[in-house]
Amino acid sequence: MVIPQHVAIILDGNGRWAKSKMMPRNYGHVRGAQNLEVICEDAYKMGIKYLTVYLFSTENWKRPEDEVNALMKLFRSYTKTCVKTAMKNNMKVRTIGDPSVLDEDLRESLRVLEETSKNNTGLNFQIAINYGGRDEIVRAIRKVAADCVAGHISPEEITEEKFAGYLDTHDIPDPDLLIRTSGEQRLSNYLIWQLAYTEFYFTDVPWPAFTKEDLKKAIEKYNSRERRFGGVKEE
Repeated sequence: MVIPQHVAIILDGNGRWAKSKMMPRNYGHVRGAQNLEVICEDAYKMGIKYLTVYLFSTENWKRPEDEVNALMKLFRSYTKTCVKTAMKNNMKVRTIGDPSVLDEDLRESLRVLEETSKNNTGLNFQIAINYGGRDEIVRAIRKVAADCVAGHISPEEITEEKFAGYLDTHDIPDPDLLIRTSGEQRLSNYLIWQLAYTEFYFTDVPWPAFTKEDLKKAIEKYNSRERRFGGVKEE
């Protein structure tokens, strides 16, 4: 079985899963964070080299204030725990998105997490926090425009490859497989540039209940498809 090099996941269904258990939404987010640690380890053992997860989108700020505050508190706790997990499992952690609107202490925790794990050689784990695909492209365009004004690059030199170098994921290969849990079948503004040739897999399983077996099912489905680029089958 061919293992995709890069898997991206939209972690959906935490709140609905908690509601099904007659528990508050935040309980679902906590269990979802715990499950993320398990799936990271499972993914690496299966041979996946890059795992990118949608933790908090630019649109998630529109959620009720108490839920957003609870999520930020959870992220603070998770980043500290993730440092230990990263070092234990030789995991290199990076964040994508715009950190500028996050509180200073959370930005610092994310910086420490990246700095501490930067030399690890195991799973490459990308956390998308305050991330939106359109926002990423707009931020990249601003960087390109600034370089054009400064004379570092001319408009004629801008290619798809060169533009991709301005994205948050500039040193990460595009995903081979996207998984979205909990039944929704949309991208929700996630990696919209990078997913141009990605295979999509949607499952009704909510994220806190997603297991290694569910990950295997997604990869098996990925293997059952004939990947074609420009009408030519990928060998």
